[in-house]
Amino acid sequence: MLTPLPKPFNLVEYKERIKQFSDWSEQNFNSIPVRYLVKARAEFVDFILRNVWTYTGLDEDNNLSLVAVGGYGRKELHPQSDVDLLLLSKKSISSSSTEKISLFITTLWDLKFDVGHSVRTIKETLSIAKDDITIATNLMERRPLAGNNDIFKVLCDELTNSKFITSKEFYLAKREEQVQRHNRYHSTSYNLEPNLKANPGCLRDLQTISWVAKKHFDTQSVAELVKHGYLQQDEYQEMEECQDYLWQMRFALHVVAKRSENRLLFDYQPEVAEMMGFGDDGKAAVERMMKRFFRVARRVVELNTMLLQVFNSAILGITREVTDIDNDFAIHGRSLLAKHDDVFFNRANMIKMFTHIAEHDEIEKLHSSTIRLLRQVRRRLMGDLQDLAYCREALLEFFRHPNSMGKAFTLMLRHSVLAYYMPNWRHIVGQMQFDLFHAYTVDEHTHRLIQNLHRFTIPEYKSEFPLCSGIMKRLDKPELLYMAGIFHDIGKGRGGDHSKLGAIDATSFGELHKLPKSDTKIISWLVDNHLLMSVTAQKSDIYNPDVIAKFAKIVKDENRLDLLYCLTVADVRATNTNLWNDWKSTLLADLYLVTQRALRQGLENAKDMRETAKANKEQALVLLEKNGHYADHVQKIWKQIRTLYFARHAPKHIEWHTEKLLAHSNRSKRPLVLISETAVRGGTQVFVYAKDQPGLFADIVTTFDTKNANVVDAHILNTKDGYVIDTFIILEQDGSLISTAERREDIRVLVENVILTGKCSSTFSKRIPRQIKQFKIPVTVNFKEDSNKYSNMMELTALDTPGVLAKISKVFKQNNIMLYSAKISTIGEKAEDIFRVSTIERTKLNDEQKASLVEALKLELELD
Repeated sequence: MLTPLPKPFNLVEYKERIKQFSDWSEQNFNSIPVRYLVKARAEFVDFILRNVWTYTGLDEDNNLSLVAVGGYGRKELHPQSDVDLLLLSKKSISSSSTEKISLFITTLWDLKFDVGHSVRTIKETLSIAKDDITIATNLMERRPLAGNNDIFKVLCDELTNSKFITSKEFYLAKREEQVQRHNRYHSTSYNLEPNLKANPGCLRDLQTISWVAKKHFDTQSVAELVKHGYLQQDEYQEMEECQDYLWQMRFALHVVAKRSENRLLFDYQPEVAEMMGFGDDGKAAVERMMKRFFRVARRVVELNTMLLQVFNSAILGITREVTDIDNDFAIHGRSLLAKHDDVFFNRANMIKMFTHIAEHDEIEKLHSSTIRLLRQVRRRLMGDLQDLAYCREALLEFFRHPNSMGKAFTLMLRHSVLAYYMPNWRHIVGQMQFDLFHAYTVDEHTHRLIQNLHRFTIPEYKSEFPLCSGIMKRLDKPELLYMAGIFHDIGKGRGGDHSKLGAIDATSFGELHKLPKSDTKIISWLVDNHLLMSVTAQKSDIYNPDVIAKFAKIVKDENRLDLLYCLTVADVRATNTNLWNDWKSTLLADLYLVTQRALRQGLENAKDMRETAKANKEQALVLLEKNGHYADHVQKIWKQIRTLYFARHAPKHIEWHTEKLLAHSNRSKRPLVLISETAVRGGTQVFVYAKDQPGLFADIVTTFDTKNANVVDAHILNTKDGYVIDTFIILEQDGSLISTAERREDIRVLVENVILTGKCSSTFSKRIPRQIKQFKIPVTVNFKEDSNKYSNMMELTALDTPGVLAKISKVFKQNNIMLYSAKISTIGEKAEDIFRVSTIERTKLNDEQKASLVEALKLELELD
């Protein structure tokens, strides 16, 4: 490996040798098993510490023992791991020893070691450890390095004494500690930037098994549990394999991050993947690495669940009441117990047991012995469960159970039964999506979608989504919606259009399971069109009757509309915890209700824009007259405003705007700026009435940006007498309304001043967030053909950096581009915005003008 370290200690030479050792470790990362590398580093550090101990004169102090604890105590040191030390004394430490200890620690810092140390007597150590389970756990993994070994032995005797902490107390404390840790990560291993130590399914879960075993069985390794009969040899080997993979990732992460980092951030993932041998093709390499990681994490979670249940029985000794369900299964406390070892000889029982869980609310999990039997059978399967007719019947029976898609479906996924049922589901298990839009892997996202659909059926949650709850209640076959949910993203990771691929898979599933053709057709249609409603709501003007007519023609009937709406809401909410807000909720609900009305009237009788505008004006006028306004005064203002305004805004909002316009004096010199106190279409509406002037939109948008308010929708309308009516929907950065009166007034005054002065602060120098920097999104601009004779529909995609809309509006201003509307959509790290634009003369852009605008936008938006 390396030549022996020189003695006596020499700081400069040791620093150089530490660097050489680090270089050697990195160079041999792919040729030497990682377990040997972490052990070699621990032994290398041992030698250095012993020499420094001698160098500082501590070897002359018979009152001290140097003890390695924690990971270092286990002889496990990754490249940047902390070196945890206990300087243990029998009695109080003298002043001369204190000075030597200070020199010892300072020297280790000079060598660039991250040292975690404590200096305590035996009595102090035991007292603190009794009150702190983390310290007690650290002390379980201890070994002497230097000094008086008798002092170390006294500590060992005290720690193994049951009076210090009983096996039961230790187990309960570690179990509760794990529950709290899992809760911090939302009890899922599917975090796209996982903590390799603390995440569910990661190293802490394996270590918890080890700690409990060491305490209860008085063993020094998990391998000894095989002898005790609590662990089978193949289970032990699987734990070792999982640990090796997680260690490889952590070792590589330390090398890449160059510090003690356990969070596998997006910044590091490409380099870690390359170092681990997954390739240098960036995103694809990361997805390969993470797919394996998530599968390892799932295996660790299952092993941890099973073994802690085993320990629960062995340590707590609690007996549970057993209630028979049938010849194969029973209820054991809160667990489903397999009554005999041949229970899964009938492969359909692998599915039927989850129907039992759906049937019995008191069952919360599989019994440890059931998990062990299931794991053994899974390894022996020679084909997919869907190949067997009686398994197909069992799955359909499960899907049709009213409670199947709650806890039972979660357990079915947790124990990989659906993955062993059909290969196309197996393909998406652990399939990462390397972006900021999808917070979960494909299978976990789908799981959450199904949970959301099931939640719509539970009466106590009816108030959350009353439309969805009402729809689910009246569905004759809710299982069709669940099946569509399972298949909606199943085509991801194969290349091509995942919606089309998923629809083909859904059709094949329906045919194999002999579903009625009409049922198969609706499932396939939902999968093929599962993005339709979301895309229409976010990228089109859903208050335009032509848009509704086009959407309704694709949907065709109310049953499809009902199913698609529920699927869309569940899908969006399952994508990212930060994605769903009142704005998106209102958009989708409005699209659903307007389309429902169009379908009921008949598409041939759908209202055009003028009819909608007329109806809205009539209702608004009634409201205004009730408040004492004269119709002729109202009409005097309205005759200057174009029909599109009345078609787009609800009567109560037209009334609000008009009432303020009637009271607004000196309009030629002072703009009118209104901000809604309550939600308007899910956001805070800003209404601007002002004299038309170049760059007005750009100035207003930049003003919103300086106040950290996000624009999600904007409409610009010129009046017949030279004014503009601009309406914006804005949200806070977290997707909530602008809720405080002070903040609303602050924004209102600032917008008004910007319009009056034409001066606004630039925000283009804002720092780009760490996560965003990892993505390369080229700026693309497309002009879409439509029937409008005077303007162009322009679609722009770019990296969603701070101030991106303000930058776009600045380019419009500099290039004399008129803007009529803006639909602002952020998909993770990607901004996908749609604008309706024209020349300053209100004509369509010609090819030369389009090319010039595209060049200017790319120049402004593309990062160096």
